[in-house]
Amino acid sequence: MTGSGKLSGVRVIDLTQFLPGPMMTVMMADQGADVLKVEPPAGDPAREQGPFEAGHSVWFRNLNRGKRSIVLDLKQDAGKAKLRELLADADVFVEGFRPGVMARLGFDHAAVRAINPRIIYCSITAFGQHGALSHHPAHDMAVQAMSGFLSVNDAVDGTPVVPGVAASDMAAGLTALSAVLMALVARERTGEGDYVDIAMLDSLLPWCVHTAGSAIAGGPSPVSATQRSLGGAAFYQVYVTSDGRHVVLGGREMKFAVNLLTALGRPDLIAHAERPAGEQGELITFLRATFASRSRDEWVDWFADLDVAFAPVLDFREALDAPHAKERGLIVEGGGAHHVAPAIRFAGSPPWVASEPPALDKG
Repeated sequence: MTGSGKLSGVRVIDLTQFLPGPMMTVMMADQGADVLKVEPPAGDPAREQGPFEAGHSVWFRNLNRGKRSIVLDLKQDAGKAKLRELLADADVFVEGFRPGVMARLGFDHAAVRAINPRIIYCSITAFGQHGALSHHPAHDMAVQAMSGFLSVNDAVDGTPVVPGVAASDMAAGLTALSAVLMALVARERTGEGDYVDIAMLDSLLPWCVHTAGSAIAGGPSPVSATQRSLGGAAFYQVYVTSDGRHVVLGGREMKFAVNLLTALGRPDLIAHAERPAGEQGELITFLRATFASRSRDEWVDWFADLDVAFAPVLDFREALDAPHAKERGLIVEGGGAHHVAPAIRFAGSPPWVASEPPALDKG
């Protein structure tokens, strides 16, 4: 989409790999920014991560479409000279190396600002540019572990399990995008560039304010079984159906409890839904037995006309094939491959058309 869109004319030099940085810059490319992906001679490792479709990794395609690629060996003088040339008229510079690496290469913020004082320089790391953990190696799950999030991503017995989403990666990408766009707006007033220190841990932590209130306030850590959003409430809970599949109740408002328990002939249990989380065991036991009496799809039909925050647990194939996903155009085919469409949409914009990811361009 380079050349049109809300970010048309914005030039981005992107040194990032894997998830957080590429996710940030693909959102910019989707809105028309000219994103130049600077890769080492071996390329972004995500290029080699299967599965593959139409000649590219699905992962790489969806996080790097619409970008251009150039291979630069930044350990060599020629590569450094070319990067300095590119930075001279860039608007945004994004890197994801551990603290200290860019300084050793000669491209820390001070050096880049000397080349181009209007540039917005964004660093994305696991733990930030300073602090006790700043040089500690980590990908997403380690950050989730260090942030406290993994402690409540637990099984019934309290054992933490591998998370299903790379939340700290994605939080960092979104936070970095927001910060860079803010800096670009500020530059319109001041004419000056800026530096943004984005940490995955810092970016994820604000996501816990509704679940870790007691710890934030200086008290004990939350325990899932006694938290309203983590498993202690009957109407925010996962239930097994007769066919071994699952459904969820995903709204604790009392109107939902009234509607469901009345429909099930148990209005006497409505008051139980008002009890504190962790004290709704009788209601949870009843609902477990109830949901175990029918299949998942039978419950979908049963709930069809009932005003209750209910949902079946779908696998990705079911979710992507669902009528809602098709009506919203959430998967777009282009170039013989499938793309997850941008979540950012603007009124009056033409239908989004997927761009191809770049081949590894060695110049």
